[in-house]
Amino acid sequence: MGRQGLRIGIVGAGQVVRSRHLPGFREIPGVKVVGVCNLHRESSNRVAREFDIPRIYESWESLVEDDTIDAVLIGTWPYMHCAITLAALDAGKHVLTQARMAMNSREAQRMLDKSREHPDLTAMIVPSPYGLVGEGFVRSLIDEGFIGILREIHLDGLSSQLADPATPLSWRQMTKYSGFNMLNVGILYESILRWVAPANRVIAYASKVIPSRFDQETGKSARVGTPDSVHVLTGHEDGSVGVFRFSAVVHHGTGMSVTLYGSEGTLHYDFARDELRGAREDNLELSRIPIPVDRRGGWNVEREFVGAVRGEQAVSHTDFLTGARYMQFTEAVARSSRHQHPVALPLMEFSNPSL
Repeated sequence: MGRQGLRIGIVGAGQVVRSRHLPGFREIPGVKVVGVCNLHRESSNRVAREFDIPRIYESWESLVEDDTIDAVLIGTWPYMHCAITLAALDAGKHVLTQARMAMNSREAQRMLDKSREHPDLTAMIVPSPYGLVGEGFVRSLIDEGFIGILREIHLDGLSSQLADPATPLSWRQMTKYSGFNMLNVGILYESILRWVAPANRVIAYASKVIPSRFDQETGKSARVGTPDSVHVLTGHEDGSVGVFRFSAVVHHGTGMSVTLYGSEGTLHYDFARDELRGAREDNLELSRIPIPVDRRGGWNVEREFVGAVRGEQAVSHTDFLTGARYMQFTEAVARSSRHQHPVALPLMEFSNPSL
């Protein structure tokens, strides 16, 4: 495509699309957002007026079929990602979809397979923002042998976001919208995949500590669909093991972080603060390791997508293969918890998305 113009249509212009993607695309020369389709015409009109988007569409199908659009940004909840992606790729459109990739690993695999049928088109998922600042620097420390051979991975995603039983039910806790996605299981697993080997075995226990909440859609109390507390033991392809804790119902939680314990040292990354601490085996305490200014990464989603479409670079954050991998991990956690037995990865079948 070179430096020629790129015309983007948006299906689902929610908060993240409005606050990040639309401003990001507007900063790139030659890129124009030319159409939008929200769930309701009124909200489509509001977004179009706010961001000077010339056209609104009555349905996502009509947007995808429009030959004047080159690429589609999918900003809907996960339950629509697969259908829109398959249609957009078949229509010759490049695709950038919001995370999480899909409802389940079966849909994710269909999306991956379809992208492989269209190698000339860019297929990218909005990456996890956690760890982007220190990603390259941490990778260099690991490659240089700071921790030696990785032995254990301790991952925490702990908050009080759902600790109050009066907090209404959100779409993230409704399986009809979110599928097997739960808490920050997938997003934090995606983050650590930048530094560690993929998991090949999962043992999980998930629970709904607060089993029902007020549903604003119906005006009644409803059963919660996805867990609010998840604990996972993992084995990884390089022989390391992991202890993963996720919860949204704990007060005074330790936040979001990962600790990598190796044969020669330890690294601890605080995802919320983008702070790194570490120590070699002969040091008694972890010390802060500043991330050099010239090594700091960050949010570059829109430019990376446009660069990939124009053939200037490959997708590094996050391609469909990575998305399918974290979707399989999330589903393995759900399967293990439901049936109370270990689940091996990669999954061998995707025939029963409801478990």
